[in-house]
Amino acid sequence: MSATTDSQELGSTLVTGIGELVTCDGSTPDGLGLRHDAAVVVEAGLIAWVGPAAQAPAADRVVDVDGRAVLPGFVDSHAHLVFAGDRGDEFAARMAGTPYDGGGIGVSVAATRAASDDQLRALVAARVAEMRAQGTTTVEIKSGYGLTVADEARALRIAREHTPETTFLGAHVVPPEHAGDRAAYLELVTGPMLAAAAPHAKWVDVFCEPHSQHAFTEDEARSVLVAGRQAGLGLRVHGNQLGHGPGVRLAVELGAASVDHCTFLSAADIEALVGASDTTVATLLPGVEFSTRSPYPDAAGLLRAGVSIALATDCNPGTCYSSSMPFVIALAVREMGLTPGEAVLAATVGSAKSLRRNDIGRIEVGARADLTMLDAPSHVHLSYRAGVPIARALDL
Repeated sequence: MSATTDSQELGSTLVTGIGELVTCDGSTPDGLGLRHDAAVVVEAGLIAWVGPAAQAPAADRVVDVDGRAVLPGFVDSHAHLVFAGDRGDEFAARMAGTPYDGGGIGVSVAATRAASDDQLRALVAARVAEMRAQGTTTVEIKSGYGLTVADEARALRIAREHTPETTFLGAHVVPPEHAGDRAAYLELVTGPMLAAAAPHAKWVDVFCEPHSQHAFTEDEARSVLVAGRQAGLGLRVHGNQLGHGPGVRLAVELGAASVDHCTFLSAADIEALVGASDTTVATLLPGVEFSTRSPYPDAAGLLRAGVSIALATDCNPGTCYSSSMPFVIALAVREMGLTPGEAVLAATVGSAKSLRRNDIGRIEVGARADLTMLDAPSHVHLSYRAGVPIARALDL
C-alpha cells in the first residue's frame, strides 16, 4: 500500500486502487454490493463518495491499496473485554471432556475485582487494539466480571472509553457471596447496581439459562430486562446456549435487539425469530462452539427461514478467548453453512442491525468511514485463507 502523504489532518482522503469493494449496501441481489476497480472518498470521518476509480474526484490525500479488497469494518456486537486473569486450565479441561456450565465465570470475577483501574484499562486497550488489527472497527463491550455495584460501574466506565456500545451485565451469574440468597442479588442488580451502571451503559443483558445453576431463570431474567428498560437501556439476551430454554422467547416477547448464542433452537424458537426479524437479531457466536465442543447452530437454515442473523466473537476468558472476526467468519462458512458473502454480511450489516445502527457495517455515502482492507483480492479469502492475518482496519 502506498500514500501520497502521511498526514492524517487533511480534509479529504481518496482510497483508490480497490480491486474489490464490498459495500454491503444491498444494491445487488446478494446484498454485498460488489464493485471492482473502485474508489471511496472520506471527509470528516464519513463516506463522501463511492464509485469507479477512473471517475474519482480530487482529494487532499490519496491512499492507493494496489488492488486489494476493501470492505466495511467488522462489527463485533458481543464481547466481554473488561476482565483480568486467565482460564487456560478450564479450556484444557473442556478439551478433555469436562462440560461447560458457567461456573468458571467466578474465577474471572475474583481476578477482575482484584485488578486496579490502570490494569483493567491497559488490558481493555490492548484487546481493542488487537481487534482493530484484525479488521474490527466497532465493538460492543459488556460488564459482568465485577458483580458488585462499584465493580460493575467501573467496568462500564472503562468500556465507555472505547465504544458507545456498552452493556450492563450484572446478571451474568450469581456471585459466590450471594449463592445462598439469589433473591437478594436480584434486588441488588435491579436496584443499586443498575442505578450505578445505567449512566455508563447503553444496553442491559442477562444470562438466561435454566441449564446452569449459576445463571438466571426466565422470571429472574424478565425482571432484570424490565428494570433495565425502565432505566432507559436497550435490551440484549444471552439465550439458548447450553440447551433448549426460554431465552429466545423472552427476547422476542420484550423486543430485545439481540438474542445471542442460539445454539439450541426449537421450531417454535425459529418461528418466533422469523416473526420478529425486523426487531430481534439472532447473534451467533461460533467461536464458543469451537471452544466448548458444542454443536454449531444452523446459520444457513436460519437465514433461509427468514431470521435476521449476526456474527460476533464473544471474546471472553472462558468460552472463547479470541478477538478475531475473520476466525468467526471462517467458522461460520465451514461449520454453519453460510457462504463467504453471507458470513461477511452477518459480521457487518447484520451485527450493526443487532446494535440498531445504520451508520456502520456498510460503505455508502453518509455512513461512518470504517473501512477494513484485506491483503487479498476478494472477501472470499477471509474463509479461504483461514487463520492468516490478512485483515486490518484502515487508519484514515
